Amino acid sequence: MALVTTTEMFKKAYEGGYAIGAFNVNNMEIVQGITAAAGELKSPIVLQVSAGARKYAQHEYLVKLVEAALELNDIPIALHLDHGADFEICKSCIDGGFTSVMIDGSHHDFEDNIALTKKVVDYAHSKGVVVEGELGQLAGVEDDVNVAAEDAQYTDPAQVEEFVSRTGVDSLAIAIGTSHGAFKFKPGQNPQLRFDILDEISKRLPQFPIVLHGASSVSQEYVQEIQKYGGNLADAIGIPEDMLRQAAKSAVCKINIDSDLRLAFTAGIRKVLSEQPEAFDPRSYLAEGRNNIHTLVKHKIVNVLGSDNKA
Repeated sequence: MALVTTTEMFKKAYEGGYAIGAFNVNNMEIVQGITAAAGELKSPIVLQVSAGARKYAQHEYLVKLVEAALELNDIPIALHLDHGADFEICKSCIDGGFTSVMIDGSHHDFEDNIALTKKVVDYAHSKGVVVEGELGQLAGVEDDVNVAAEDAQYTDPAQVEEFVSRTGVDSLAIAIGTSHGAFKFKPGQNPQLRFDILDEISKRLPQFPIVLHGASSVSQEYVQEIQKYGGNLADAIGIPEDMLRQAAKSAVCKINIDSDLRLAFTAGIRKVLSEQPEAFDPRSYLAEGRNNIHTLVKHKIVNVLGSDNKA
């Protein structure tokens, strides 16, 4: 099966009341763990690559890893650029085989965001590639994205119709209370998603796919495992999974998951190296990280996304 765009995925997800998991990839083991889990559960997925991942693993390696995963797993897979900062990186990914790109103009004012997003959309659509835009800013840190809490802002529902109509974007990332990174909230806080904003956006954009960034739940079993072997993650707090499942049943068609993958992978590696300090074979500790990724992704597909048996 060849790489696909997200168009048909999102249409089915909207109609079926589930969401597509967009999982960030950085190396071979992460790609293997995600795609094997999705293949077993017959779930469509998005594999997404950040600017940091492209710098680390190189564009060509990542594309070939995803192509290999397609040969082994008979499921729809879209290859997506996560948080493209400018036209040039989006163009590079479009020309380099990606089927979807995100242009993140959320740090610009409204008019500049529209202008930048439309430029990317015009080029992408001419190449058969789909585009995700963003309105509103999430707090938190993820690779090159770093937004202080005081600079975060919810998406204004009054702007969404104009933004979508003037840019021609295929999906829209919104800010309703999610946050990038593992340390999303302070201890004692009760994370809440603004479903009132989501509902209003859904009314203004009927049948239009909405995206949630920063939606890792920060799986506590992996947090505890990392702490057990010397990591300091006592204050790592994420979004409750029942809230994410509720969002997936509405207009949210894509839920981004990155921090949970990092925690799971790191927990596996720490476990092996702590219990076997003499270990020096990368295959032993990387395999444990890959196993954790596989387990985590299966859990997300079944219990959060609801996308199993939807391929």
